[in-house]
Order: sequence, then structure tokens, then C-alpha cells
Amino acid sequence: MKPYFTLLYFVFFSVYASTQDSTEVKRVKVLPVPSFGYSPETSGSIGAVCLFTIDAYQDGKTRSSNAKILGIYTLNRQLIIENEWNYFFQEEKWFTQGLFHYSKYPDLYYGIGADADISNEVTFNSDRFRADLHLLRKIKKSLFVGLGFRFNDYSRVSYNDSLIQFHNLYSSRNYGIKLMARLDARNNILTTTKGSYLELVNAVNFGEFTYDNISLDARKYYQLGKNKRQVIAGRIFHNSIVGTPNFYDYSLIGGDRLVRGYLYGRFRDKHLSTVQVEYRAHLFWRIGLAGFGGVSLVYPDLNKLSNQNVKPNLGGGLRFLVDKKENTYLRLDYAIGVNQQSGFYVSFGESF
Repeated sequence: MKPYFTLLYFVFFSVYASTQDSTEVKRVKVLPVPSFGYSPETSGSIGAVCLFTIDAYQDGKTRSSNAKILGIYTLNRQLIIENEWNYFFQEEKWFTQGLFHYSKYPDLYYGIGADADISNEVTFNSDRFRADLHLLRKIKKSLFVGLGFRFNDYSRVSYNDSLIQFHNLYSSRNYGIKLMARLDARNNILTTTKGSYLELVNAVNFGEFTYDNISLDARKYYQLGKNKRQVIAGRIFHNSIVGTPNFYDYSLIGGDRLVRGYLYGRFRDKHLSTVQVEYRAHLFWRIGLAGFGGVSLVYPDLNKLSNQNVKPNLGGGLRFLVDKKENTYLRLDYAIGVNQQSGFYVSFGESF
């Protein structure tokens, strides 16, 4: 099934790419496409995605913005509806970023800790709504500060009631206020080839649970080669929970954007630290390749580290350039981890 999805994507985007070489400059580009995908969280999926690339000011001082609307149904009987955006106001004096997410599907839970055993796997059902909104003000070159608001609502959580050890799986609702500082010197948000990025966030969460969520995200990009068509990208990410969170809000690895090669949420605990490195090379026409890997730690406290806390990952993938002006790629990745974990991912833009 995975090669079938890959072939469909390449056939579609080869046809699409042939129509995108016009020299006409558009303020808003709209790309509505059918969505065929695969990931360890969803299995196969089908739906529709509408991508927006926005160059509203065309003044040479404002980076392009982007937005995405998607609706997906998966072979695991999962429904996902999502709207996400990143928008720069003129001369980047203000920046807004946001996400609205609704999903309804069965999911897997293994408990807390880097040693969570697969034999403890629990299938649970839930309706989920998430809102994550940010507004930042530029105070000097590349430096933004601002506030954020987050809201998580897990309702109708149900599972096998005989599994008493997992009774912290239940419906809950929480709010959060964020303080944010961001140093963003990337040349492109979706597919960065040079520059750097540093973000520090402290989210104070309240509601049925009260806790702090503190994160640090540092990235650096280097162009290589005579034509600068190769990129080395590095990322250091750390997330800490102070207090006791909802079961779904622990620091966790997995998924498309953070530590590929693991089922999203397969391992979770109070703290997560990861180092990821990726090599990207444009080969010919619109085709590129990438190789990546890293090491992650999932742990309750620094004095409780052991070999079980270490979670390496390694992978590679294909890239297909769908927008030459904005340097936007379709990304197909395969990655492996430990404990028989692996994942295949299809997405737009790079993982980081």
C-alpha cells in the first residue's frame, strides 16, 4: 500500500508541476489536492488538502506566509479536520500563527515512561478539539515576542474498563496562556535552506489540571555545494512539564514533525530532549533526497536516566518540488526507531 500512495503522489504532482513554470507573480497561490497518505498513527488515509501560499505585500521585506486546510479519513476509522496558518504582516512587524484541530478516532496508549511495554497497549476512543493561537510583535531584527493561547478538550474518552492500571485515561479540558520569545532568521518557513531559529515558550495550563509546559526549540541551517543545492539542518528540542498534566499532554515523541520513526505518543514522560540532524540534496528537475537521524531522551527526572530512556531514530526520503518560487517540497519519509518502531510519512514542507 505504501508504494501505491507514493506513485499516486508523484503522478499527480508531476502533472501539477508542469503547469507551475509561469513567470506570473501571484499574491496568493492556492493548491487544492487529493490527499493520500500513510503514517503509523493512521495507517492509510484519504481526503483533501488545500494549501495557500501568500505573498501579500511583495516588498522584499516580508517573507511569504502560508495556510492549510485539510479533511482526512483513515483506514483506522479516524476523522481529522484541521486548519493551520503562519502569517506575516507587512515588513513582519507582527506575526500570527494558529491551529484549529478536530479529530475523532480510536488511538493507542501505552502508559507513562520510556519503558512502557507494548503488552500494556490500550485502544481508546475520543473526540478531540484543539485550538492553539499565537500573536507576536517584532521588537528588533528577527526577534519576536508575544502571547499565545491554547485550549485542549478530550471528550467521550472510552476504553476497556477492565484495564484498571490505565484509569488516568478520562475526559478532560484545559486552557493555557503562553509567554513566547522567538528569534526567527529563516529564509523560508516551510522549506528552510539557510538561517536559524530559536524559540522559548512557557505555557501555564489550568482547568482540571494545573501545570507548566516549558519548551526550547533551536534550529540551524547550512547551505553546501557550489550551487548551494545541499542543506545540513540541525535541531535541538527540549520540553518539560512541571506539575501533573492530562494524560495527553505529557512530553512525547513520534509523529511527522518530532522524532520520526515512532508511533505518536508511543513513549511519553515529564521531560523530552532530542537532537536531530538532516541532510537534504536537490538532485535534478524537481527531485531531491534526504537522510536524517537523531537521539532522543524521554525521562521523569535527570537522576533517573538509563539506557531505556534513549530512543534513537534513523531514516531517509524523497523530495518533490511543487513550487519553485517558494521552494516548497512534497516530502516522503521512512524512519525506524527501537522497540520495532517505524513510520512512513507524506507531508508538505520539511519536518523542521
